[in-house]
Amino acid sequence: MTPLMPDVTVNGETIPSAAIAAEAQNHNAPQDKPGWAWKAAARAMAIRALLLQEGKRLGLEAEAQEIAPGKLETDDEAMVRSVLEALIEPAQVTEAHCRAFYDRAPESFRAPSLFQPAHILFAARPEDAEARAVALQNAQKALEEVTRNPKSFAKVAKAQSDCPSKDNGGMLGQIGSGDTVPEFEAVLDILAAGEIHPEPVETRFGVHIIRMDEKAEGAILPFEAVEPQIREKLEQVAWAKAAQKLTRDLVENAEISGIDFATGNKAA
Repeated sequence: MTPLMPDVTVNGETIPSAAIAAEAQNHNAPQDKPGWAWKAAARAMAIRALLLQEGKRLGLEAEAQEIAPGKLETDDEAMVRSVLEALIEPAQVTEAHCRAFYDRAPESFRAPSLFQPAHILFAARPEDAEARAVALQNAQKALEEVTRNPKSFAKVAKAQSDCPSKDNGGMLGQIGSGDTVPEFEAVLDILAAGEIHPEPVETRFGVHIIRMDEKAEGAILPFEAVEPQIREKLEQVAWAKAAQKLTRDLVENAEISGIDFATGNKAA
């Protein structure tokens, strides 16, 4: 029987379609587009073959390194790493580059903000669709009540909230950036002091009504305080660009069939 997808050859080396199909399980794709995962796997395996061929051409010797406690790289992983280390020359990141990056949006670099929120929680696990629907319905009713009469927030919290904070009128005390789940914190970031969020907020814990009592936005940090993290980010970007150029050059100078990289290479 002829396979639905062809084998891929890279400079005369064959990568069997069955091996690509197995690798495709590690690549995400929409359920109605299984070919996307296969193509991504084929490209990844072709690039790995090119890197291994380049390592052999250069006569590199690679020693496996530990990548987790008690777990070493495979021989192929070690060789790919060695080729990348030998051939990738990322652009140098200077202080001027870091300063320009900072100056584009200094407000992005702030000390942690401090919040004093209150909430009313209607607990429901995300996987329990029925309980989630009930929680949303109850939260909407409670939200309508506290919106009409903000002074009733503590009373509603005490009567309906599933959080221990209900005994304190729903008040959570002072919390900082990173102290709560992202969905909850995203609301804290946009609420002004004295505001109640106009929609119920869903998190892994259930559905919340959130009020902001006090808020202290973190001050913008000086360039000197954030230069190391900016430099690290820019160096990662520079390395990624250099790696992309290396793989693009290898592909464009290779004889590849069975998969099209759509980069002007000689693929069939």
